[in-house]
Amino acid sequence: MLKRNPFRFLIAIATMVTLVIAPAYARVEININKGNVEPLPIAITDFLQGELGQKISDVVAADLKRSGLFAPIAKTAFIEKITNPDAAPRFEDWKVINAQALVTGRVTQEGDGRLKAEFRLWDSFAGQQMAGQQFFTQPENWRRVAHIIADAIYEQITGEKGYFDTRIVYVAESGPKTARKRQLAIMDQDGANARGITNSNDIVLTPRFSPNKQEITYMSFEGNEPRVYLLQLETGQREVVGNFPGMTFAPRFSPDGQRVIMSLQQDGNANIYTMDLRSRTTTRLTSTAAIDTSPSYSPDGGQIVFESDRGGRQQLYVMSSGGGGQNRISFGDGSYSTPVWSPRGDLIAFTKQSGGKFSIGVMKPDGSGERILTTGFHNEGPTWAPNGRVLMFFRQNAGAGGPQLYSIDLTGYNEQLVQTKGFASDPAWSPLLE
Repeated sequence: MLKRNPFRFLIAIATMVTLVIAPAYARVEININKGNVEPLPIAITDFLQGELGQKISDVVAADLKRSGLFAPIAKTAFIEKITNPDAAPRFEDWKVINAQALVTGRVTQEGDGRLKAEFRLWDSFAGQQMAGQQFFTQPENWRRVAHIIADAIYEQITGEKGYFDTRIVYVAESGPKTARKRQLAIMDQDGANARGITNSNDIVLTPRFSPNKQEITYMSFEGNEPRVYLLQLETGQREVVGNFPGMTFAPRFSPDGQRVIMSLQQDGNANIYTMDLRSRTTTRLTSTAAIDTSPSYSPDGGQIVFESDRGGRQQLYVMSSGGGGQNRISFGDGSYSTPVWSPRGDLIAFTKQSGGKFSIGVMKPDGSGERILTTGFHNEGPTWAPNGRVLMFFRQNAGAGGPQLYSIDLTGYNEQLVQTKGFASDPAWSPLLE
């Protein structure tokens, strides 16, 4: 039996009102070839009034810091105490502590019980407001409001969409290694609000989000039969995509959410198929005496990257969405697996096994520009943040009891452990919520 997930209230932010938006002067330069990006010093004051305001500002600061592009200044260094977030701050007090950007805000309770959260973003050196917004929602949604505020600040200063108001679905693992229990779980991108979304003892693998944000596809060995399922996160309703002979692997949605692409194993080899979710008709895309698996669409749906051992060991190949023009793109030492196309369309992330270690890397769709971001005992399963600037993956360290989730940006310098209650593997990042 599946648990119903309370997603409806999570997306019930009622109103967003833009107050003032002026041109941004404190801009972070994002250059993935530059190496370690110098983070922007930013002061984030406690939102008035009360404990909840402080909690919201703390989450905003944590989001921005974790991105690696911002360096929140310690509150003990603040000179001015903000008492009226509507009034212009004393910019000189913030310039002294090198706060190139300043965030102020307020949280109040409306007469109908709703929470009103508002913030202003100031350019300390230009001496003017860059942005301001207010939000109305139910009090239990305060964390999501904080993520939305962090996204707004990120976008205003960097010029790119944020990724904080998102979810991660993953395989939560518990119990001894010889009798490990695995269930699907979902959490906010920072590890908060984690909850299970399946509760059977059957093995579950490869959860993947639909572009419509409220549906996932995954593989389960329920009843010792490998099947691909669709799960509606809001209602908990689940259905089998189809019953196929042999094993099914690595299901993933098309960009329009109308198809699922997967690998089906028959007679010792595996080929890639798509299924139209409306008609439930299947189309075979590859036909080789090899193992073709882990397909992933380009954002425009025109191409597919996949892994295949048709050349003797696992390598990456790209083909058209109809199956034509299958070309190998990986030529480095070792083997390549779990490719996934960036939402920006400019890069493909992958797992690489070489020299007894596993690496997470990226390359351009034509195979050029390969860069390794991180290497370890066992790294696997990259997934992209919706802005295409950050990856999440799982890592098993030598001698460790189980896998854990990590994030890393495209510079390769900003690697972060993502806290989970237990062991975790096979993450999938949602698109931005609405």
